[in-house]
Amino acid sequence: MPPSRKSSSGGSSKSKKSSSSKNKKDEIQQSKSPAEFFAENQSIAGFDNAGKSLYTTLRELIENSLDACESVNVLPDIGVTIEEMTQVQFNKMRGVPTGTSPAKTKKKASADDDEEEKAAELPAAAASAKDKKGKATKKRAGGEAYFLITVRDNGCGMAHEAIPDLLGRVLSGSKYGVRQTRGKFGLGAKMALIWSKKSTGVPIRIKTSHVKGVRGGGGGNLITEEGERKIGPKISSCVLDIDIYKNCPRVIEHNQHSNTEKWIGTEMQVLVAGNWTTYKSRVVQYLQQLAIITPYARLEMAYSNRSDEKKGMNLRFERRSEQMPAQAKEVKHHPSSVNNLLVQQLLERTNAKNLSKFLTSDLSGISTSVAKKLLDRLGSSFDADMGPDELDDKQTTRLVQVLRSTNDLFKNPDGGCLSPLGEYNLNLGIQKVVEPDIIATARDKPGAYDGHPFIVEAAVCLGGKDAKEGISVVRFANRIPLLFEGGADVATRVANSKIKWSSYKIDHKKDKIGVFVSIVSTKIPFKGTGKEYIGDDITEIQLSVKRALQSCCQQLRAHLAKRNALRDVKERKSRLLKYIPDVSRSVFGILEGMQKRKLEEVEGLERIASPRKRVAGLSPKKRLKSIESQVSTIMDGLSKGEITADSIKRNLVEAVEAHT
Repeated sequence: MPPSRKSSSGGSSKSKKSSSSKNKKDEIQQSKSPAEFFAENQSIAGFDNAGKSLYTTLRELIENSLDACESVNVLPDIGVTIEEMTQVQFNKMRGVPTGTSPAKTKKKASADDDEEEKAAELPAAAASAKDKKGKATKKRAGGEAYFLITVRDNGCGMAHEAIPDLLGRVLSGSKYGVRQTRGKFGLGAKMALIWSKKSTGVPIRIKTSHVKGVRGGGGGNLITEEGERKIGPKISSCVLDIDIYKNCPRVIEHNQHSNTEKWIGTEMQVLVAGNWTTYKSRVVQYLQQLAIITPYARLEMAYSNRSDEKKGMNLRFERRSEQMPAQAKEVKHHPSSVNNLLVQQLLERTNAKNLSKFLTSDLSGISTSVAKKLLDRLGSSFDADMGPDELDDKQTTRLVQVLRSTNDLFKNPDGGCLSPLGEYNLNLGIQKVVEPDIIATARDKPGAYDGHPFIVEAAVCLGGKDAKEGISVVRFANRIPLLFEGGADVATRVANSKIKWSSYKIDHKKDKIGVFVSIVSTKIPFKGTGKEYIGDDITEIQLSVKRALQSCCQQLRAHLAKRNALRDVKERKSRLLKYIPDVSRSVFGILEGMQKRKLEEVEGLERIASPRKRVAGLSPKKRLKSIESQVSTIMDGLSKGEITADSIKRNLVEAVEAHT
């Protein structure tokens, strides 16, 4: 008997309901917090992989320390320690259960742990391992490990109550606005915390001492009138985690104790996964270039490996300059840099009572007379006395169009708000790290693009330790080293294709040329999300870089001309000295032959002198007397032993030394 069937209509209706409900569930709109977004898209912030994440963590913490010192005009002293451990060592430190059977004795468990540790401590660079069939299989270079990173500085520190929000809330920061900064979006240390949470689950530890009333950006001073440094009465300790989904800090521990160390600054400790093998050279390169662009800082790094003490290394870059660049100033938006969204925001936040006052007070470069001319160009729908809140969307669009298209009324943005390193410091930094044979520096005049001011500084050097033949380009943006994607950068392209090196007596293939380009601006036009290079599509920046490099090359050409002249003289002198022994022997042999012929003449065997040996300009009698007197003098010297091959050689050497 065939099985009974269910109603087809009922089954289909149920399936339709389930599929429709599933589709509705899939189509539910969701919103994510900034922390959750960057945790899922960490490559945007430079956390592409384990090695790059280790590098970026170090970079962000170090640059935070530099900002903390520079904001209160204190010469930076920054110490970095990196301690590498294996997974077994990490698990022991954290107390992570490894699945060991509790029935094992302590002795056996200890032996097993030792074996695991030894296996984990095998060199990561092992080229191959054999599988079950005996075939060799290549292993990935290096291996993921865990790193305890500590960065300590002598900067302004953080107020006790502000620590959680400063480090535990993504996209919150004090660097928003129109000014030159290393960072802008409030990521930095927060991304290091997110990476720590993702890779190890360990919160960050903060230790800081702060003086009340002293803050970054020039708020207060750490130096007393007597020239002594102020010391905070308390040291704050904080263990901090972050709630990814709510984008808010989660405080685990937060307390204070007396500052018996008499220290002010910040120490941050983070435990992250990473790969030292693949990014060791990048970390070293970053610190070397950072020492060039911050010669007023003392930088120290100590790396240790718990598995192998021999792998440890230390780097130290002493302070070379006592002069710090002036702090960058915040300025108002230039009229040519605005857009609809920005103008709407300014109109909502302004304290101005009317449109005319808004133009002069909330934008830069607009005087009262310029504001009147702008209002005339805006048309009859605008009135000088109308309130900023009275503008509708269409009027806002018209205002933006007029501001961006008016070039004859506004001056270019002033570069006085920027903080370039300075030629003196750039020169000292390159000399400290590179040790070149010759160096030239230049700064181009301030420029602007799309309403944003910028300044280009450059240096060109020849020679130096570890220098390679050809052109090596080192790039900086807002005094930050740029290590990646250099081939597409404006500095690299200008140096390789826009400079005629041969016209400056430089061989770009054989000479060891170092090119250094530093660009500072209120808005660096980075390409891509990684912010690793500046494109060459902005003509103003490209031309400024070219002018700065040409100025350096012109200085070098004058030095090289002198150097080449001295080199030619040296080579000529060397060639002359090389042949003096042979010439001395030949001349002495000729003189000996003359002496022999003279003796034959005395014996009556006179010979007629060759016409070529006659002295021009003298009568035959005077010529004969002159020749006879010279010959007799030479013969007397030969007979007395005063003229020898050695004496001729000595006289020739003296003549060469005197005339070269």
